[in-house]
This record gives sequence, C-alpha cells and structure tokens, in this order.
Amino acid sequence: MVTQIELAEMVGVSRQTIFSIEVNKYVPSVVLSLKLAKALGKKVEDIFKLGVSDW
Repeated sequence: MVTQIELAEMVGVSRQTIFSIEVNKYVPSVVLSLKLAKALGKKVEDIFKLGVSDW
C-alpha cells in the first residue's frame, strides 16, 4: 500500500491534492489521472468511475 504522501511525491502534487481526489472534492486532469494510474500500476478506468449523475 502507498501512503498519500508517497503517491503525491510520485506524481508531483501535494498530499492535500491526493486527499481531495479521494473524497471527490477535486477532479484531476487527464495528465494527472494517467500519472496516478501509472504510479499505482493500474488502468485509469480501474481508478476512476463515472456515476450515472456524471452523464
């Protein structure tokens, strides 16, 4: 498991940004989403999901 601080350092953002993404207060850019996916060894669609209300 990766901490918020470690993940933030891997992708070049603050820990607060990672927290804001986790609690749905911030929508990351495509570039940041790709960096997060790469850092976590996942596909973007495995990390982020669109809900019915997002359409």
